[in-house]
Amino acid sequence: MSGSSSKTGLQLSGLLSVNKPQDVTSRQVVNQFQKLVRPARIGHAGTLDPLATGVLVLCIGQATRLIRFVQDQPKEYIGEFVLGKRSDTDDITGEVVDTPDCPVIEREQLEHYLPNYRGSIEQIPPQYSAVHIDGRRAYDLARRGESFEIEARTVDVYELEVSEFEFPRFQLRIVCGSGTYIRSLGRDLGEDLGVGATMTSLVRTRIGEFNLDSSLSLEKPPTLETITAHLQPPIRAVPHLPHYRCDERELRALRLGQKLTCDPARLPDVDEIIEIAAITPDGDLVAIAEWDRSHQRLSPRQVYAERSQ
Repeated sequence: MSGSSSKTGLQLSGLLSVNKPQDVTSRQVVNQFQKLVRPARIGHAGTLDPLATGVLVLCIGQATRLIRFVQDQPKEYIGEFVLGKRSDTDDITGEVVDTPDCPVIEREQLEHYLPNYRGSIEQIPPQYSAVHIDGRRAYDLARRGESFEIEARTVDVYELEVSEFEFPRFQLRIVCGSGTYIRSLGRDLGEDLGVGATMTSLVRTRIGEFNLDSSLSLEKPPTLETITAHLQPPIRAVPHLPHYRCDERELRALRLGQKLTCDPARLPDVDEIIEIAAITPDGDLVAIAEWDRSHQRLSPRQVYAERSQ
């Protein structure tokens, strides 16, 4: 595997799934690992709020170039909410106000509104969010007490179900695409019911193939040895892309940044122009390439160094 450590001279590159604790920012987790893998670069794919816990995928070394591919994969969450409360942050970290004379809500009433939030939906992010408003973060404007509006944006919710319900508390299991705010889902369901709802906890249980059970716990401080033991190869970032298995001639050409003329029969039935993961016979990632069916040509866009043995 490959990043680098000044102690070992080993170049590390790969993906590391960690279980982010509560009350820690995603950036703080990155900083904790940065000092261990220097001078390798490191970044994370998909921010988790300090309140949230669960799967945070770190990309190390050359794999930092694959962050967008990890971010684009479906994410699964378990969110817990309480009815009859509203918050300026849409979760319990904000200023929470009780709904006067809140009626008892039944599970069936809540489930009645779920179909409205499945599929491609329009969602307004929370006021306290990282959304940019005229070049400034929404949470900065909100903290200053400035008045502003956030436009609705389209997000994808693939699965949504009530997994637990005992009024006033309920739990949702959500599988969604990038950019979906779970806080907003709970808030909007609470408004549909006329009583408000506030998120009390959130766990991200999966991003693509990375799940909570296989994530590195941070109960103990990480070491270079634990990082190396849990590091996953870069190919794990692109399971959703079509794969093209290269022969030795093609590997040499791609590593030199050269375009390939390919037999389309060796590729899945894909669109005219699409991104392809070019791999070695052993399944290692060589390049992210663009496939042009009309010219039967593969053009490398990101080339990755050969993995050290």
